[in-house]
Amino acid sequence: MQAITRTEFDFPGQTGKYTGKVRDVYSVKDDYLVMIVSDRISAFDVVLPKGIPYKGQVLNQIASKFLDDTSDIVPNWKIASPDPMVTVGHKCTTLPVEMIVRAYLTGSSWRTYKSGERSICGIPIPDGMKEHQKFDKPLVTPTTKAELGAHDEDISKDEIISKGLVSKSDYEKIEQYSLALFERGTQIAAERGLILVDTKYEFGKKGDEIYLIDEIHTPDSSRYFYADTYQELFDKGENQRQLSKEFVREWLMENGFQGKPGQVVPEMTDQIVTSISERYIELYEKITGNKFEKAVYDNDIYERIETNIGNMLARL
Repeated sequence: MQAITRTEFDFPGQTGKYTGKVRDVYSVKDDYLVMIVSDRISAFDVVLPKGIPYKGQVLNQIASKFLDDTSDIVPNWKIASPDPMVTVGHKCTTLPVEMIVRAYLTGSSWRTYKSGERSICGIPIPDGMKEHQKFDKPLVTPTTKAELGAHDEDISKDEIISKGLVSKSDYEKIEQYSLALFERGTQIAAERGLILVDTKYEFGKKGDEIYLIDEIHTPDSSRYFYADTYQELFDKGENQRQLSKEFVREWLMENGFQGKPGQVVPEMTDQIVTSISERYIELYEKITGNKFEKAVYDNDIYERIETNIGNMLARL
């Protein structure tokens, strides 16, 4: 089974291409973006050496669904999804921060807390909290938006505004949007027996209007707990059952890799690749409630993607 780890297309009106950790993003007429969600997989800000079949389709279709499900809250960049691995949408000027919303003290926020820090991005956190404990209300803890290969850095609201990264009025809007999106995501997750623990949102502007851009509520950008076992595991101080990309990070850490200098990515055997692919399909079905329909992977897959995008662009 091949994975789609690289694309090289030349669309009519194409003005540029950006290759991210996972996505290949083509600019068309400087008005539109064609986002191809590849099967590349990254962890600890490192792109792993093998792709994961169907991962791109999983992420694209989850994001596409949730963009549709939240379009009443904030305009978003999506115009259409003409292929299982593709979304075409408006090209926006990206705001240079990522809005992280956290409802629980877990992951990097727990590691920061455990080290003795009692604030995250300038927000005070009370003493005596436990791992995976719910905050009184969700916190917005932004980060800088790093270049490829660099690490995002925590930053406070005041720093963002004082440095001129985002204007005060725009920041207040995206903060409000982020909390509203998180509330909607929490409601949808609850219907699926899940808890939306934390997630990230990215925003851009087209003219004077703010748009939600990139992915939303996918297992790559979000962490979910299973609701039915949360309280029991929390009371016992045990790890939560999670739906996220955390299982990939855990496998890497168990094999001595955390993205630090000198560390080598462990061998990704066919068995490991298949197991990761199966987990992503499981994530899709649990998060969306829909059965995953595998797109055809054959020698014509690149031709299919190019044709579907070309037909879409011809209608714009």
